[in-house]
Amino acid sequence: MNADAASDADAVVLDIDGVLVDVADSYRRAILESVETVYDRTIHKADIQQFKDAGGFNNDWELTYAAALYVLATSEGYGDSIEEFTDEIAANGGGLDAAEAAIRDECGARATQRITDRWDRERLRDVFQQLYLGTDLYRGLEGGEPDIESPGFIHDEPVILEESTRDALVENYDVGVLTGRPEAEAEIALNRVGLEETIPTAHRFTMDDWEAGKPHPRALTTLAERFDADRVVFVGDTLDDVRTAVNASDADPERDYHGVGVLTGGLTGEEGRRKYDDEGAAAVLESINDLPELLEGR
Repeated sequence: MNADAASDADAVVLDIDGVLVDVADSYRRAILESVETVYDRTIHKADIQQFKDAGGFNNDWELTYAAALYVLATSEGYGDSIEEFTDEIAANGGGLDAAEAAIRDECGARATQRITDRWDRERLRDVFQQLYLGTDLYRGLEGGEPDIESPGFIHDEPVILEESTRDALVENYDVGVLTGRPEAEAEIALNRVGLEETIPTAHRFTMDDWEAGKPHPRALTTLAERFDADRVVFVGDTLDDVRTAVNASDADPERDYHGVGVLTGGLTGEEGRRKYDDEGAAAVLESINDLPELLEGR
């Protein structure tokens, strides 16, 4: 993004995970440990990013299901590596449907049936929520009695957004949120970073607000309409976040959308920069705290 375009931004839309708070030891840990708890085996932490890069896994429950599907498939003779598996997912449009198709194409009908018979997505989601939320929050938000004792990984989310950055953004721009979190979990994170009372619900999109998820552009273009903005900057930590801004530009050519990637999520270093650039990122920042300078054209 050039300095002139940045300084002309009307609105800033923020992802939460990996942008405002660090989720390496919360959501990503829950993915790994949910699969381990249910199936006694799991993937490696670094493998999570390969699913994210493949696209279509803005919902971490669905990423958990895909990881479990891979683990189950390997017990039925599926021989592809995680890299090959996620490449196949990407080639078929990303997401859980593409993961199922990759297994079905490789394993055949009978083996796939045995795999899916053991593939308990309801249990995986429930374990995920118990581990992530912890006993007390699970009772309050899920309305059930947990069978796993957990303090809750949600409490292990260091804040990335500095107060000075938050104040600079809310004082100078319309600020919205676009996240794959459920609404209640988004509120917890926004409260932690001091934005819960600042950003009205009309300026937020969570998992509960629209089914398609990123990189579908509708949520971003809707926020732009609500802000009556001409130029929108969307800051995220995954390739799907950048793809959302690119797709919004195609869907709504009357406005300018700029996807900005940060290196505080799973994408880091020069490789992370290259991946963002390849997807059409307007800029890549070390963290959200570099955003005010970018927007001011410095």
